[in-house]
Amino acid sequence: MSQGVMQAKLWYAQRISAMVLGICVSIHLVIIFYAIRGGLTAEEILGRTQGNIAFALFYEIFVLACFVHAPIGLANILEENLSKGFISKSLSLILAALILVLGSTAVIGVYAGGSL
Repeated sequence: MSQGVMQAKLWYAQRISAMVLGICVSIHLVIIFYAIRGGLTAEEILGRTQGNIAFALFYEIFVLACFVHAPIGLANILEENLSKGFISKSLSLILAALILVLGSTAVIGVYAGGSL
């Protein structure tokens, strides 16, 4: 695959993930405002989210959009300011792995209520 085709695919992936993130952030903020306005405690919030597959799927989609979006942006920033190569690719891959592992672990933890 040529460099130009790869750059175009990464550009589209980042733009599509940005659209998904925009929707997810908006929904997440509405959920937060609802919880704050209702005076819900952390225990009450976890009581509503524990075992709720809709919340788990929504937040896993949020994690996956971050998994796609952030490493591409970091790689672009590093390539513009440092150099194209091993460092930018390695750091962006590390970021991707951290987002996927930590984000999915958090989703599973909230869904399962810490009973894993």
